[in-house]
Formats: sequence, structure tokens, C-alpha cells
Amino acid sequence: MTHRITQARLLRRLGVRDAALIVMGGIVGSGIFMNPSVVARFVHSGSLVMLVWAIGGLVVLLGGGVFAELAARRPHDGGVYAYIKEAFHPSLAFMYGWTLLLVSQSGGAAAAAVTFAKYFAPLTGLQVKSMFVAAPVIILFTAINALGVRTGATTQNLFMILKILAIGGFIAVGLIAPHATPAAAPPNVLAGGAFAAIGLAMVPVLFAYSGWQTSSFMTAELKEPQVTLPRGMIAGVVAVVVLYLAVNAVCLRALGVDALAATSTPASAIARLAFGPVGLQIMAAVIALSTLGFLSNQILTSPRVYFQMAADGTFFKQLAWVNPKTHAPVIAIVVQGLIALLISFLPYERILNYVTCIDYIFFGLAAIALIVFRNRDARDPAAPRPTIRMPGHPVTTLLFLVVAWGVVGDVMITTPETMFGLVILISGLPVYWMFTRGRRQSPAALVPQASVERSELRR
Repeated sequence: MTHRITQARLLRRLGVRDAALIVMGGIVGSGIFMNPSVVARFVHSGSLVMLVWAIGGLVVLLGGGVFAELAARRPHDGGVYAYIKEAFHPSLAFMYGWTLLLVSQSGGAAAAAVTFAKYFAPLTGLQVKSMFVAAPVIILFTAINALGVRTGATTQNLFMILKILAIGGFIAVGLIAPHATPAAAPPNVLAGGAFAAIGLAMVPVLFAYSGWQTSSFMTAELKEPQVTLPRGMIAGVVAVVVLYLAVNAVCLRALGVDALAATSTPASAIARLAFGPVGLQIMAAVIALSTLGFLSNQILTSPRVYFQMAADGTFFKQLAWVNPKTHAPVIAIVVQGLIALLISFLPYERILNYVTCIDYIFFGLAAIALIVFRNRDARDPAAPRPTIRMPGHPVTTLLFLVVAWGVVGDVMITTPETMFGLVILISGLPVYWMFTRGRRQSPAALVPQASVERSELRR
């Protein structure tokens, strides 16, 4: 077993296009087809709806810029995990990976599978419980990704391209559908309640934009990651912002702000306006497709973090095993699939919602990490010059930090149960201690992956 771990390693087979599509796949799920109505209920004004989504787009562009420079400065395996580890402490990085495995990524994959299952029944007419559709889908995508990174990435890319086409089709449908007469904004919004309303609406918007960071997990399999990942990050984020703004503009044109706020399924409402009852079936198929694409992304990206944790000697060493034929971290992928499978059988929705704030805790830490790395590199003449730099740093970086932790504070105040997510996060500390307290200098088997890859980068 040790010999195989030493010889087999992850291969750099992905380029800029793959990185951009993975960025988009990590962001675009089913939320964009539903969240416009949530935002409209808060702000009650078409212009404010567009403003909120535009501000959210600006925030995600700031985040994309932060992560792009991080990737250019520290193209280390594991992405966010590696940034946190180097800037702060390995225990904090472990807590990040621990939460990904137990809730965030596994829960996201399970949520996508269950959502697909809920649309699968009405589409096919089959009366089956959601779990009996969700489970085979999780198993299928786990098997696909175990075949290798090229197979997994191609599958994810195909679904993302189909999602782009589907969203483009939805935008076209919205343009030809009968459109609503614009309504005047309510007096209370214009009289001074706009700022508070925008603050409330920003939370679902920023959650809808989240997910670009998962592309950084793939660093070990990207060609020239210090160049490929930053370019893919920016391209993917910009494309998503454009798509999201277009979707919201179409929703407002077709429904008007009042009807948009009144429905929980704006995409289906627009499709029904254009095509009648069959439009509901069309949108169900589109949303089902989108959830499958998101599931594919989650199972592709997140196992690379657990792989790196094991390679660093802070997690089960078996997770660092790479199949010598497929060059995929098969055990890490299977473990991810199994935990997602278990969560899909549980009433986990509330827990998943609470723990989404964990992402924003680490987004803020990533912004601080960029400041740390900039200061370190300024004192090191041998430090490489990044191909992409965050415009307006440190002001823009600090602005992103404030927004990220502002979201965390808002969620913790409005949803006290979020503390359960923090408990899961903190529970990673004793687990980290258990893995490291008795650790001896083990066979060089599990660490070379990182050292080999970094030596390649220097060349």
C-alpha cells in the first residue's frame, strides 16, 4: 500500500476552461431560479432588486479577486485549506476541511440529490420516495469521479454548459413572455426603509453567489495553477454575475415586482406564461438538470481537500491513496459519496442552512490571509510575483472581509441555531489533536504529493 501511495499521484490535466466551468458549477445550482422572489419580498422595488443583485455581484467579484491573487501567490494543493494552513495554523485548516466533510460539501451534495429527486417524480410520473432516487444519483457521480479527474471534470463541464444553455433559454423565454406593467415602489421603501431592506436581501443574494472557492480545491490537477486558476476564477465569476443579473431582469420584466414577490417559483411562473401548463414541466427539467450539475461539482472538488489533509498527516492516511490507473483519490471520493448518501436520508435541511455561514467565516479569513501573504512576500526578495493582483488592495480586500463577516453576524443574530454549525466547526479541534498528538515521522508515503507538486511549480 505504501509503495502505491508513493508512486501514484494526481495529474495536471485541467486548463483555464475547466477552471472557469468548475467555478461556475460551484456557484450555479437551483437557487437562481427561486431566490429572485425572496429578494423581491424584502425590497418591493424593481430597481432595488437589480441593485441588490448588482451589489452581490460586486461582492463576489471582490471575493474572486481575493481568491485569484491567493491562487497566484500560493498555488498549493488543497486551495482554501492550504491558504488557511500557511497563513494561520494547521488546526484551523483542519477545522475547515472537517466542516466541509461533515456538513457543507457533503450536505450540499445531498441537498442537490434530494432536490433532483423531488423534480424527478413529477417529470417521470413515477411515485417513488426521494431517497430512492437521490441515493443512486450520488452513487453514480461518485463512480464517475473515481474514474479520474478528466472524466469527472468533463462530466461537470458538460452539465455546466447545459446549465448555461438552459439559463440562456430561460432568458429568451422571459423576453417573449407577456410582460407585466411596472409598478411604483411603495412609499415606505422610498421614504427611508431601503437601506434596511437591502441589508436583509443581501443574505440570500450572497448565498446564491457563493461557491466559487471550490475551484481552488483542484489546484493539484490544474496545469500551471498559478496562472490557470486565477484566470478561470475571474472568468467564471464574471460569467455568473452576468447570468444572474440577466435572470433577474427577465423576472422583473415578465412578472413585475409584486408578482415576483408573490411566487416562490418565479422561473416556473414565467415558463407557464410563455408555454402554459407544459412550461411547468420544462422548468422542472431545467432545475433538475441544474441540481445534477451542482452535485457533480461537489463530488468532483471537495474530496481533494480531504486528500490533502491526509497527505499532510492530519487525517486518515487511507484518504491520501491515489489509484495508480485513474490517478484519482478514490478513497476520498468514496468517503465523500458515502457521507452525502447518509445525509440524504436525514432531515438535515435546517442544519445545512445554519452552517452556510461557515463559508463566510473562512472567506473573511481568506481575505486576511491575502494581507498576510502580501506582507510576507514584500519582505522576501525571492518571493514570486503573482500574475494577478487584487485591484485596490488593501481597501477592497478589507471591504470584502467586512461584508463576509457582516453576513456571518447577520445570520447568527437572525438564526441563533447557527451556533450548532459553530459547534461542528469547533469539534474539529479535538479531532485534530487526536490525529497529531501521537504522530510519528511516518513513511514518506503521504507527504511527497505536496512537495513533488511544489517542486514542479518552481521549475
